[in-house]
Amino acid sequence: MDAELVLGGTAARFDRTGRRLFGRAAEPDTIDDALRDPAGPRLVLVRGERGIGRSAFVHAAAGRLSAEGIAVLPVDCVPGDGERPLLLALRLVRTLVEHRSAATGRRTARQPTADALSAVQTGDPAAMAEALAAALAQPAPVTVVVDDAQHADAESLDLLGKVDFQRVPPSTRLLFTAVQHSGTGRRADNALEQLAHNRAAHTVVLPPLGLQDVTAVVAQLLGAAPDADLVRRVHELSRGIPGAVDVLLAEWVEQGAIRMIDRYAFLADGTPAPVLPDGDRYVAALRALGEPCWTVASALSILWPLGRPAAALAATSTGLSAEAVHEGIRALVDEGVVDELPGPDPAAPRGWAFRVPLLEHAVRERLGPMERSRLSAAAVESLWTADTPPRNPPAPVILDEADAATYLPDRIADAGVLVDRERAATELTTAALSLYPDLEHRGMVRWLLGAVRLIEQSSARGLAVLRCGTAAFACGDYRTARTASEWILYGQAEDLDPYALHEAATLLVAAAAVEQDWPALARMSTALWWDGLGMPAMATVTGRVQALCQLERWHEALDLLARTEPVWQSDPDSRVLLDLLGSVTEFVIGRPDRFNRSLVQPQLPGVPWAKAFAQIILQFDLLLATGDLQRAAALLPAGDLTPELLPGSSRFLWHHLHGRWDEALALARRLLANGGVLSTVPGHQLLPARTAAVLLARGRVTSADRLISSVRGQPDGPLEHILDHADAEILRAVGELGRAEETLRRGLRAADDRGSVYGTEELWASLAEVYAESGRTSQAMACLERLEQLAEQLDSGRTRLLYLLASGKVLGPEPAPTRTHLHEAVGLARSRRQPFETAKTLLAAAGANAGPATLLHEAYELFGETGATLWRFHTRSAMREAGLVVPGRKQVTAENEHLLATLLAEGLTNRQIANVLRITEDAVANRLSRLFARTGKRSRTAVVTAVLLGSPLTTDGDRPIPDA
Repeated sequence: MDAELVLGGTAARFDRTGRRLFGRAAEPDTIDDALRDPAGPRLVLVRGERGIGRSAFVHAAAGRLSAEGIAVLPVDCVPGDGERPLLLALRLVRTLVEHRSAATGRRTARQPTADALSAVQTGDPAAMAEALAAALAQPAPVTVVVDDAQHADAESLDLLGKVDFQRVPPSTRLLFTAVQHSGTGRRADNALEQLAHNRAAHTVVLPPLGLQDVTAVVAQLLGAAPDADLVRRVHELSRGIPGAVDVLLAEWVEQGAIRMIDRYAFLADGTPAPVLPDGDRYVAALRALGEPCWTVASALSILWPLGRPAAALAATSTGLSAEAVHEGIRALVDEGVVDELPGPDPAAPRGWAFRVPLLEHAVRERLGPMERSRLSAAAVESLWTADTPPRNPPAPVILDEADAATYLPDRIADAGVLVDRERAATELTTAALSLYPDLEHRGMVRWLLGAVRLIEQSSARGLAVLRCGTAAFACGDYRTARTASEWILYGQAEDLDPYALHEAATLLVAAAAVEQDWPALARMSTALWWDGLGMPAMATVTGRVQALCQLERWHEALDLLARTEPVWQSDPDSRVLLDLLGSVTEFVIGRPDRFNRSLVQPQLPGVPWAKAFAQIILQFDLLLATGDLQRAAALLPAGDLTPELLPGSSRFLWHHLHGRWDEALALARRLLANGGVLSTVPGHQLLPARTAAVLLARGRVTSADRLISSVRGQPDGPLEHILDHADAEILRAVGELGRAEETLRRGLRAADDRGSVYGTEELWASLAEVYAESGRTSQAMACLERLEQLAEQLDSGRTRLLYLLASGKVLGPEPAPTRTHLHEAVGLARSRRQPFETAKTLLAAAGANAGPATLLHEAYELFGETGATLWRFHTRSAMREAGLVVPGRKQVTAENEHLLATLLAEGLTNRQIANVLRITEDAVANRLSRLFARTGKRSRTAVVTAVLLGSPLTTDGDRPIPDA
C-alpha cells in the first residue's frame, strides 16, 4: 500500500478480491451447525433484502462444506424461470442424478430424470413429486445450493413445500437463497413462505450492517482507513446493505471523489451521491416492475417526505388515477423498493420512504427538468397552503424521517418559476443564510443560486450573486465564489454601488488565492487590470493590496497603502481590511508594533460579523504561526469564538501547538485530501510544513519528505522558506548536513529577496546548529548573532527561545553562558505551555548539564503525550547515559520495535536508520536481526506489511531492544 502523504491525495482503488464477510458474527455458526447436524434441518433458507449478501454468505458456507469433502451442487435461478412451470424441480432432479452417477463411477438408472422431464412436458405435478422424492433419496453426502430462488417457478416451490423431508437422508441438504420481499402478492413469494414453514426447514435472515461493520467493509474495499464522514455518508445512503455499499463506493471511486491520504480514505468535500447506472441491480429491479411503478416511484422520490398526502399529489401531478398510484405503491412495497412507515393505525401507514436512499437519488436524478419542477411545485404549493388553515383534507406535514430543514428549500429551488417568484426568492435566501457557513454542504449555495434565477431586477440580482459568492467561499466552494465575483466585476459593475464592488473585488482575489492562481493574482496586482474593468478607486486599491499580499510582495503593498491612504481611509469597510493588511505586512517585514497594537484595539462598531470573524482568524493564524499560543487563545473570547468554530487550518495549528497531534494529523489529512486549503497570508505553507514536522517526529521520514516535495515548485507562487526549514530538518535527521545547509541558505536568500523576516528565525536557528555540528564555529556564531538581533527586533517568545536553544548547541555544554541560557529557556518554555517545545527544551537543558537529569523524565512523558516516538527514543538514550531507569519495560520494547519497523516501512537504508536513531550501522543490523528472529518475520517487506496493516510485531515482549 502506498504510504505517501501527498497534497490533493491519490486516486482510490476499489478492490473486491479476498473479501471477508463483515457483520455476520453469529450467522455462519448457525448455518454451519444446521448443515452438519445429522438431525438438523434438511432445508436451510437464507433470506434478506436485495443486495444484503445472501449469495456471498451461502457461497462462503458452501466453501467450508467443500473443504470438508462434502459435495456442493449449484443450481442458479434467473429472471424468467418463473414463467416455466416445474423448471426448478427438473433441474434439482437432473443435478442430483448426475452427481450420483459421477460419485459411484458408473452409469445409474436415468429413470428419475426421464420421469421429471415427462412431468414437465405433460404438466404433471404428481409425477414430478415422485421423481423429486426419488432423486432426494440418494445416500451420498451432498448439499444443493439453489441461488436466487425468488426467480423460481411457483409450481416447483409448491412441490418442495410439500416434500416430507423426514424421509430424505440426513446427508442430503438443500440450501436456498431468496430475496425477502415485504409483500406476498406473487405466487412464488407465497410458495417460498410455505417452504420456510416446512417442519424440516430452517430460515436464516441476514440483517443490514451496522455502522461499525460498514466501516470494516469500506476499509477492506478501499484498502485504507475510512474517514468518519465517509463512513457516515455510506451508511446513510446504503442503509447498511452490502450491495449498495459496493456500488456506491465503486461509483465514487470511478468519479475520483475518494481521495487517499496517508493510508486514509476521504470523500471530497461537496461530493453528491452518485446516480446509479441503468445496469445496477436496484435500478434494473425497479425498471422490471414496469408502469405505473416507475412513474409512481419517480413521484415519490420528490413527494414522499409529505407523508400520506404524497399519494394524492402524485396522482394529480402525473395524471395517473388514484387507484393506479395506490397499486404502484403496493407493488413498490411488495418488491422492497419502498417501506411503509407505521403509524398509530396499523391499517394506515404515515407514508412511505425508499428502502435504499441511493436508489431514491437515482430515480429523482432521472426526472426531466419539467417533471422535477412540476412535482416540486406541487409539494411547495401544498406546504405553503398549509400556512392558511383550516385544510380539508389535512395539510401535509414533513415527516420526521425526512430532513425538514432542507426539504422545502430544495423543492422551491427545483420548482423555479412555477411558484410565486418573490416568495420563493425570499424563502430560499432566508433558508440559505440560516445554514451559513454550511460546512456540510447541505444546500446553501444551491438555494442562493435558485434565488438568483428568480430575481428579475438587475441590481437586486447582482447583490444576490454577491451574497451567493460570499456564501460559497465560506463553505469551501471556491470555484463558485470566483465565478460569482467575476460575473459581477466583468458585467454588472454599472448596476451596483461602490461597496458591493469593493466586496466583489475582495472575494475575487481571495478565491484566486485559494485556487493558487498566481498568474491571475499577478494581473490583479496592477492598476491597469482594475482600470480595464472600470472599478471605483476603493475596489481597485483593496484588490491590488490583497493581491500583492497574497504574492508576498510586502514592500510594494506598503508603498501602495501609503500612496492611497486618503482613498481607503475614507471608507469604514476598506479601512478595517487594509489597516489589518498593513499591520500584517509590517509584521512580516520585521516591524511588529502595529500588529501588536491591533490585537488590543476594540473592534469598530457596525462591522459585519463575517468581516470581524475574518479579521480575528487572520490575527489568530499569524500568532499561531509564530508560536504565540497564549495571545492567540486570548483572541477567542473577544470574538465570542471557541476552537470548534475555527476553520480547519486554524484548528490544525491550534492542535499542533497544544500537542494534540493525532487530532492535528486528522485535520491535515482532510484538508490535504481536498486540495490543501491555504492558510491566511503569510502562512501559505504552514499546513504541509507543520504536518511534515509531526511525521518526522514520529519516524515518518520519507512521508514527510514526499509531502514537502508535493507542494513545492509552484510558478510565481508564495515563498517556500517555511518548507525549506522543514526540508532541512528532514535532511539533518538522515545525516545530510551539507544539503541541509544549502536548503537553509536558499530559504534565507528567498526571504531576503522579498523583504520577509517572518519565519526566518527558524532558518537561522537551524543553520547555526548545522554549522555547530559541522565544526564551523565562527559561522555558527554569526548565525547566533543574527538570531539574537531578531529576538530583540521581533520581541517574540519563540524567537527568544530559539536563540537560547541554539546558543546551547553553538557554545557547547561547558561555558557558563550555555547553562544560563538554557536555564532561562526552561522557564520560558514552561511559561509558553507547548508540550513538544517544552520537551525539546528540557532535553537540551539536561543534555548540557543546565538542569537536573530528572528533567528527562518530564521530557519523556511530554514526548509521549504528542506521540513523538523518535524523540522518545532519543530521550531514552539520554536517560540511560545519565544512569536513569527507563520505566515500562514492555512498553519500551513495543515502542522500539514499532519505531524500527516504521523506519523500514519508510524505505530507509541501514545507514539512514543509523543516522535517524543516532546509533551505528552495526547496531541497526543487530536490531533488525533480533527483530526478525523474535517476530518470525523473514524480510523487511514482511515487517513493513505488518506495520501498514497494524499487525502485532512482537512474539516475545519480555526482551527489549536496547537503545544503543
